[in-house]
Amino acid sequence: MEKFLAFLRDQRNASPHTLRNYRSDLEQFRSYLAIPDRRGRVREPRLEEVDHLVIREYLGDLYSRNRQKTSVARKLAALRSFFKFCVREGLLRENPARLVRSPRLPQRLPSVLTAEQVNRFLDALAESSERAPRGRRRDHQARRQLRRDRALLELLYASGLRASELVGLNLADVNRKDQMLRVRGKGRKERLVPFGTKAAAALERWLEAREEILTQVPRDKCDTEAVFVNVRGGRLTAHALGQLVKKYSKLFDPNWDLHPHALRHAFATHLLSEGADLRAIQELLGHRSLSTTQKYTAVSIRQLMEVYDKAHPRA
Repeated sequence: MEKFLAFLRDQRNASPHTLRNYRSDLEQFRSYLAIPDRRGRVREPRLEEVDHLVIREYLGDLYSRNRQKTSVARKLAALRSFFKFCVREGLLRENPARLVRSPRLPQRLPSVLTAEQVNRFLDALAESSERAPRGRRRDHQARRQLRRDRALLELLYASGLRASELVGLNLADVNRKDQMLRVRGKGRKERLVPFGTKAAAALERWLEAREEILTQVPRDKCDTEAVFVNVRGGRLTAHALGQLVKKYSKLFDPNWDLHPHALRHAFATHLLSEGADLRAIQELLGHRSLSTTQKYTAVSIRQLMEVYDKAHPRA
């Protein structure tokens, strides 16, 4: 397992998040195999003793504990990758997980906000950042945070970045003159993504506030490379970004429960509905396969049918 995880990290450039998931899934399978016998002794089977029947029994155990099909499919994918690595290393002759069929997953289309909803949401945040009180030190801190949060949300929608990609941006990755971002996506693959004038204006205001924050905290505790920092000068985390998106969406509309990926969905769907090429959207999103991007085609068609049903007198 350790050799496999090292291979993913060093050869495949897997992210820490991916490595945590693989480790968790493999440890869970290992725990399932290490069931004590009648005498209370625990013996893990040898690698070659694990066949497709054992893996099927394991999946059946997951289903009996009401695990979702998506979770089961992910764990099976982890086992396939692990045993494939074992075959490649000469530890096994064949991959037992290849004989186990993946569960059929339901086709779920992402729920996407309309362009009008996103614009009203971002405009409301822009107004609140301009109306932020001035005077006391606490007011200054609140205004700086509002500027940062507005820049975060504007860039999420303007560029369609993943949460980890946005908080991972460094100052050297931002071309403010040409309004381009150098993004490190999955597998540490780099791509260039443009952003619009409203996002550029919000970013400029935040970078001014960022300098104020960094001058007020010890230099050795600052992340001077990070574009987005917290009040202590450290790099903002993807979890914190998710909490911010949820907070502002609830303030705007109590019925909303947004996450950063919702703005990524909106970015792709709105580009497609305005005539953008699917290949171009694939490049902007950093998708390896076009089939991943094609789900937005179904979303656009669904929204088109909703408009038709509401507007056409004979619908």
